[in-house]
Amino acid sequence: MIAPKFDNSYARLPDRFYTKLNPSPVAAPALITLNDDLADQMGLDAEWLRSDAGLAMLAGNAMPDGADPLAQVYAGHQFGGWSPQLGDGRANVLGEVVGPDGARWDIQLKGSGPTPYSRMGDGRAGLGPVMREYIVSEAMHAFGVPTTRALAAVSTGERVQRETGLPGAILTRVARSHIRVGTFQYFAARQDEEAVEILLNHAIARHYPHLDQGDTLGFLNAVIEAQAELVAKWMGLGFIHGVMNTDNTHVGGLTIDYGPCAFMDAYHPATVFSSIDQQGRYVYQGQPEILVWNLAQLATSLLPLIDADRDEAISAAKEALGTFGDFYTVAWKRIFFAKIGYSVGGDAQVAQVQDLLTRMANNQADFTRVFRAMARGRAARDEFVDPTSFDEWETEWGGGDAALMRAANPAIIPRNHRVEEAIQAGMQGDYAPFLRLNAALALPYEDRAEFADLETAPTEQQMVRQTFCGT
Repeated sequence: MIAPKFDNSYARLPDRFYTKLNPSPVAAPALITLNDDLADQMGLDAEWLRSDAGLAMLAGNAMPDGADPLAQVYAGHQFGGWSPQLGDGRANVLGEVVGPDGARWDIQLKGSGPTPYSRMGDGRAGLGPVMREYIVSEAMHAFGVPTTRALAAVSTGERVQRETGLPGAILTRVARSHIRVGTFQYFAARQDEEAVEILLNHAIARHYPHLDQGDTLGFLNAVIEAQAELVAKWMGLGFIHGVMNTDNTHVGGLTIDYGPCAFMDAYHPATVFSSIDQQGRYVYQGQPEILVWNLAQLATSLLPLIDADRDEAISAAKEALGTFGDFYTVAWKRIFFAKIGYSVGGDAQVAQVQDLLTRMANNQADFTRVFRAMARGRAARDEFVDPTSFDEWETEWGGGDAALMRAANPAIIPRNHRVEEAIQAGMQGDYAPFLRLNAALALPYEDRAEFADLETAPTEQQMVRQTFCGT
């Protein structure tokens, strides 16, 4: 058995980027699940990860040689309000490993105890949020959406206190980095131009190695394009992030920080699930606009590096931000045209998609089931309160490429009620529903009879109308 071999580039940055500290040990860790496929991709020894030494690392009880645990500092706009210092309040990056393909991965424990950035929190995670993030992040990967990944989930043998006492757990999250828009904002707000430049070059090396070091505008443009592509994919799945703060916006174009996230059942563009999003700032239909706002905060942080003349820098940044709409429109068309079976199209196809979405919203039609039924050549009309509304649209549509639709429209998503069922069973020590849901979501575009029950929409009694952060 072989322990991970670490090469910790972030830990080699100046110490104002982080606080080095070990995770807080837990009482009685037990492995809930290990992601063998991901371990293999990262070049990790799954047998070692299952060993006593591996479990000790995954629980934060002991660090293998080469690990250099740290909590990253960052700032951010949270629901539009500025927070000058945030940071990893319940997480430790243990270090980085380089996979067989040369890709660099952070290994982070989430729920590993308090840090200097905990802001009076306990630094721990409940079992429910750990299970939710594991399920949804791995599903997003299977959908082809850039995302952080889940390597393992471990129960701690301890209780965490939220509204009530809950079982504690730790998620081992891995990502190509954990660099956020808020990381740049932290240093920019302190007028630490040297740190912003160091971070810029580090982020370029981690995510955009085709760019030259110091290419600030090239970096900004790359992040804009990556984020436009990302949010278009969210929209195509009916996914609502729920907390699109700048500290939850990843400069590599990854989905990060799955808190009160959710997938729509019945389609409506004004859908909000998050219990903390009381004003609907992060509503489904508003996600592209919010990303532009977040990217404007990144651009503001980079202004001194774009041009010494502030007016010139602002002009160049505005020009870059102005490209978001074009990138997003191209991605949205590709994604939604494929959902109705078109590989190309123009204004007429855009109107077709928008007409279908309007009819779905007016008829409480299930977002995932409508498109999958069309891909199967089945009666999508059954999803509509007034089936003739779909019939009228279908007459104009005339059909599309079934193979293209099947590849664009998943059969199974992490439906909110199924995630909740898995969590509630896990609270009682039964992880079978959690493991089954993960197995189904590993191949979400395939028809598999043994998982057909997971495709069903929730009944009125099963409906989840609000999701929670868990911190």
